[in-house]
Amino acid sequence: MGFWSNICGCLEKGPKVDRRTGPSTVDEAESGGEAWKIFFDLQILQVATNFFSEMNQLGHGGFGPVYKGLMPNGQEIAVKKLSLQSRQGLREFTNEVKLLLKIQHKNLVTLLGCCVQGPEKMLVYEYLPNKSLDYFLFDRDKSSSLDWATRFQIVTGVARGLLYLHEEAPERIIHRDIKASNILLDEQLNPKISDFGLARLFPGEDTHVNTFRISGTRGYMAPEYALHGYLSVKTDVFSYGVLLLEIVSGRRNHDGRLGKEMPDLVNYAWTLYKDGKMLELMDSSLAKYNRDEAAMCIQLGLLCCQQSVTDRPDMNSVYLMLSSDSFTLPKPGKPAIQGRLGRWTTTSTSAFTNTNATSTNTGVTKASGGSSYAEDYSRNSISISSFDEGR
Repeated sequence: MGFWSNICGCLEKGPKVDRRTGPSTVDEAESGGEAWKIFFDLQILQVATNFFSEMNQLGHGGFGPVYKGLMPNGQEIAVKKLSLQSRQGLREFTNEVKLLLKIQHKNLVTLLGCCVQGPEKMLVYEYLPNKSLDYFLFDRDKSSSLDWATRFQIVTGVARGLLYLHEEAPERIIHRDIKASNILLDEQLNPKISDFGLARLFPGEDTHVNTFRISGTRGYMAPEYALHGYLSVKTDVFSYGVLLLEIVSGRRNHDGRLGKEMPDLVNYAWTLYKDGKMLELMDSSLAKYNRDEAAMCIQLGLLCCQQSVTDRPDMNSVYLMLSSDSFTLPKPGKPAIQGRLGRWTTTSTSAFTNTNATSTNTGVTKASGGSSYAEDYSRNSISISSFDEGR
């Protein structure tokens, strides 16, 4: 009953949604329009996905597989089926429903409904035919489909979506798991941020929190969060910076095939930047690209990944830099240092702690590859000041 009360409570406060036709207004619901309940029957989803056959599986996220479905009215859907073995799945499922009912933006995936019957818990989304960004970006044969104009469009679109979450949504939302596999692409390869299972809501005027629970994907998590549990919008900014460098270079942040001179993408980009060779980072599959835009993206990625939290731009500044024809970027400072498995090895805590802060946690101790995860750690008091934008 607790779960149902949680879900139903958030539905009473959220927008009314018809499971066949999408969002509708309260007035439409009150005037006797079609039923607006967002709950899907399990049997309908079973038929739509051919009983969740492997042929219909689109991928497998951190909390379960995703299937393509075809509704009786011809509408294509994507069904995220929560893994029954997911230890923290119930919390993330409830969280995602609550958040997605509150937000609507062209650069965020649209939630159509959910299904909760017996042990089965599912989320039903709009279907996006081009899968996720990593499907193209890290495949040598498919990466050529992403020309420079498309990549810059994706970079800008993701920035716009994060700006909405951080500053324009009804309540501030920190995603906590920005990465290539969580960026879906529509028919025109426009990006949509997906997978809000780990997202954190910041009600009122709160801008940060010290948390025991560390959630995200190694290689994308900011050091002050991974090591000390300090969560703010700058956590997403760091992840965005890593993603930006991946989009430009066409390679993952951590690639075991690369030599010791390139331990991770962020620090390799930093080395090239210091040597005045940053365009050597560019993806070799790009036949041509705008050198000014490319250089700006690399420098902006490094700005977002700076070790010092206070020096990282916020997403409003990032979007302004990307969309402005004349903008002088600050020089980036040193990025945080990661090991080959995405673990933080040496980090100067003075970059993001106050003089009274004492660390009780020395780092991440479990390996999890590139999967999303959530773990508990000791909390530490950390302070932050806003980015002083100059133009």
